Amino acid sequence: MLVKNYVKNTELGKKIFAVSPENFDALAIDLFKFQYQNNPVYRKYCEAIHININQVLTIEKIPFLPISFFKTHAVKTTPFKSDIIFESSGTTQTVLQSKHFVKDLNIYRSSFTNCFEKFYGLPKKNCVLGLLPSYLERKKSSLILMVKELMKASSNDLSNFYLYDYNKLHRTLMHNELLKIPTLLFGVTYALLDFAKQYPIQLKHTIVMETGGMKGRKEEITRQQVHIFLQNQLGVGKVHSEYGMTELLSQAYSKADGIFNCPNWMKILIREQDDPFNVITANHCVDKSITGVINIIDLANIYSCSFIATDDMGRLSYDESFEVLGRIDHSDLRGCSLLAI
Repeated sequence: MLVKNYVKNTELGKKIFAVSPENFDALAIDLFKFQYQNNPVYRKYCEAIHININQVLTIEKIPFLPISFFKTHAVKTTPFKSDIIFESSGTTQTVLQSKHFVKDLNIYRSSFTNCFEKFYGLPKKNCVLGLLPSYLERKKSSLILMVKELMKASSNDLSNFYLYDYNKLHRTLMHNELLKIPTLLFGVTYALLDFAKQYPIQLKHTIVMETGGMKGRKEEITRQQVHIFLQNQLGVGKVHSEYGMTELLSQAYSKADGIFNCPNWMKILIREQDDPFNVITANHCVDKSITGVINIIDLANIYSCSFIATDDMGRLSYDESFEVLGRIDHSDLRGCSLLAI
């Protein structure tokens, strides 16, 4: 197949964090062509679903790789030796883990640093605390690396992780509240619920950031129920949330009510559950919002795949904010059956 506008190099990497709404689509299409040319797994998937890349002229027409491919294939754009391989958690030993082969760890650092500063300012202004036991017990968690780097950037000596030492975390929070020290507590959902139940406290100078994650440890409850409980037990007006995953190098943040916003180099689209190739952007919402399954464009994924069809149900608003509504049934997409590599 003749490919027009051949992308010869990785100049894209210099552009992603300076991208604007006006040139996002053009940059995404350039990146699609680059990844089609240099990512064997993605190219074979595109060929399996009969994509003519010369006809991909809008981001809705870009093929989105089912996220389950990260469990079964090495999703790499260009050959390289990885700086690090991020791995997802599995609920049992029989569950395959997603693996994200990261060519350049500095791209990830730039992504989460720029994103955090966009939504929360410089990390040095905060005491950064982590209640992330299930992630700390893994050696290759992208979330742990991010929070650890934010702790290093913090000017507060009390910035630290707390495995299961809820009492020590409570004392640190009390200390910071007494001295009115701005504090950011990252917490996996089940651990935050446990802590809040055992140590109710009134937090006036602390942002509570839930990162998701029940993983079968507790009866599943909705994000709204989680937030109401944490608000009542911890005395916070709003609970913040972070939306990220092993397969991404970028995150979205919510400052209230589970309404997320993306940095400029990340975009959410919605696909129909019964027709995964019918993809809709926020600009084409007929009403104020549309509900379906979340597709993500993450331009920071230069050397893996920037176009991912997730297993999450979501609601996308016309202003590009979005909500995560839960997982789809039988969430491992069937796309992998299209490939035999």
